[in-house]
Amino acid sequence: MPAQPICNLSVQRHDGNSRFAIHNRLDGLPELGDSSLIRGNAPASTKRLLKNVFDAYGVGKEGCFASFVGQSVRLVEVNAKGYYQPLEPVGPKEASTVAEVAVSPEMLNGAGILHGGCIAYLIDICGSTPLVVLGHVLGKNGLGVTQNMNVSYHAPVSLGATIEIVSHSVTMGSRVMSSRCEIIEKTSGRIVASATVTKMQPREGLSMQKVRL
Repeated sequence: MPAQPICNLSVQRHDGNSRFAIHNRLDGLPELGDSSLIRGNAPASTKRLLKNVFDAYGVGKEGCFASFVGQSVRLVEVNAKGYYQPLEPVGPKEASTVAEVAVSPEMLNGAGILHGGCIAYLIDICGSTPLVVLGHVLGKNGLGVTQNMNVSYHAPVSLGATIEIVSHSVTMGSRVMSSRCEIIEKTSGRIVASATVTKMQPREGLSMQKVRL
């Protein structure tokens, strides 16, 4: 059976303004986890696409780098603000996501706390998610490769703690886009790490229409 593309894009016009309408063949997309459990105001199609992209492209198959950790991450909330909706004004365009993961032994360093490299990995895969969301609702390509990450570490986290990875889109250009990300210890609300992430599309860019599952 041939692989299905993640989405199909077409352009429509609303009230004389050119806007992108995203048509997703949801029935043809594989279920990589239950996206219906994800909270937030983003369309169900966007949540499904993000879940697919996160699992297939961000985390990858079993055996990929840190896939065990990546597969433990749960997307819990996806929001998009300022995209076209009938009868609603269009405001600033931005997206945000929240993911959660419990700190497991595989994520620790020799001192028994969450490894800084694991934190950077979580920021890399989760900090990209609001850009995928924003790109999807705007009809742009929100996929890319990481060009730069600036991570600040603020507090340690121990085994068994649940952390939230909260990410917001910042900019989206034709090839370069950026986001900001915070890792928060869920029970105490303490900020564990914060970062800015810059992504770019290669000249032979990754396209949502080219991603196959």
